[in-house]
Amino acid sequence: MILGGRVRFTAAGRALKHRNFQLFFFGQLISVTGTWMQSIALAWVIGGLVGWGNQAVVYLGLVGVVQFLPVMVLGLFGGIVADVWPKRNTVIATQIAAGLLALVLGGLDYFHVIVVWQVFVLAFLLGLVNAVDMPARQSFVVEMVGADDVANAVALNSAVFNGARIVGPAVGGALIVLFGTALCFILNGISYGAVVIGLLAMRTSELRPSARLAMPKSVAAIRADLGEGLRYVRHTPVVLLAISVIGFVSTFGMNFNVILPVMAAGLLNVGAAGAGLLYAAMGAGALTAALVVAMLPRPRLRILLGGGIVLGISELVLAATSSYPVALVAVYFAGLGAISTAISANSLIQITVPGPLRGRVMSVYTTVFAGSTPIGNGLTGGFGGLWGTPVALVMNGSVTLAAEALAAIAVLRGFVPRLGAGAGAGGAASGGAGGGAGGGAGADVYAGVGGAAARSSE
Repeated sequence: MILGGRVRFTAAGRALKHRNFQLFFFGQLISVTGTWMQSIALAWVIGGLVGWGNQAVVYLGLVGVVQFLPVMVLGLFGGIVADVWPKRNTVIATQIAAGLLALVLGGLDYFHVIVVWQVFVLAFLLGLVNAVDMPARQSFVVEMVGADDVANAVALNSAVFNGARIVGPAVGGALIVLFGTALCFILNGISYGAVVIGLLAMRTSELRPSARLAMPKSVAAIRADLGEGLRYVRHTPVVLLAISVIGFVSTFGMNFNVILPVMAAGLLNVGAAGAGLLYAAMGAGALTAALVVAMLPRPRLRILLGGGIVLGISELVLAATSSYPVALVAVYFAGLGAISTAISANSLIQITVPGPLRGRVMSVYTTVFAGSTPIGNGLTGGFGGLWGTPVALVMNGSVTLAAEALAAIAVLRGFVPRLGAGAGAGGAASGGAGGGAGGGAGADVYAGVGGAAARSSE
């Protein structure tokens, strides 16, 4: 709301009172729109190279495997990088690298020399970049806005990502029809410049940098630093629950993105434009979830658990239909459920973890969140290739529901202590691991082709 020439920030947008976060927010809005344009274009390139039968599901799944294998293997080391190096400089470097990779992909496609192995190589290189970028970018948010507004900032970031999910695929689908796929890759590469410009324009005096980890100088020191972050996760029930839930949900529930292009081209028979609208519907649901969660004073466990239940049910509905309107409704609720769970898990961890550990603990989160994609994409692609997309959707939805049921039982039986939100926030603001672990441990607080875009930008 604008009054008297000044912006009044509502509860949903209070993190935007921070100038540095405003720059980051609008840069992300441009960049993530390009990411979603590339997502649908890449699916269409692969479908054109290998054909649109069940083999397309296999190849789309394998792209996710290749892209997120580096995150799964190296993500924890990326957390050390995030705690050692200045986070803003690290994110600038990784965003430039990701933009260059998108431009290379666009050039190969424009000159009609692109082949499948090149897609796999570029996906692997992007995975190496993401192994460093994801924990650094995730843990940088609190340095822009402080502990009090970090949950709102995480939700707003997700709103940006999912608002772009509405626009990007729809625009990408139209560009593919009118100009081909290469332009989507090129525009995505250029769009990373918006994030870099925003980061360079930030006021260093307004950042809240955490105490930095000393550069480890031996293998034993690296092992000790990794162990400290892992021990914190293991001994903090609410963080362990959030990471466990997101592990199952991201491995199974969130990988239905691999299936959507194949369903659009085959079972639903709606082409590239129709696939873009499916992604847009999913983004509309996710945006709804992001805005609702952004208005909450703190994250809530019931949203973490309920979101996964909505996602699982939506996938079962999608598996049972060949109607395009029903599919649009199903993916809307799938997006709503998936992002409710992801935002809640991310915010929970950001609020609970003390500053000196945040990069390493967020690397555990991002390793599980994004590193689960090779397994999930491989399983989804394998099941879809052997028995068709409905069977893969039933598997994913059923496992997601089972995981959420187990998590709910753990909460109801008291394995996750319920304390006020202040404990978690205090832990986040604490300068040392001891204060954060004690204050945040029991806080009752509560973000491939399609999947690749989601993991890299959330």
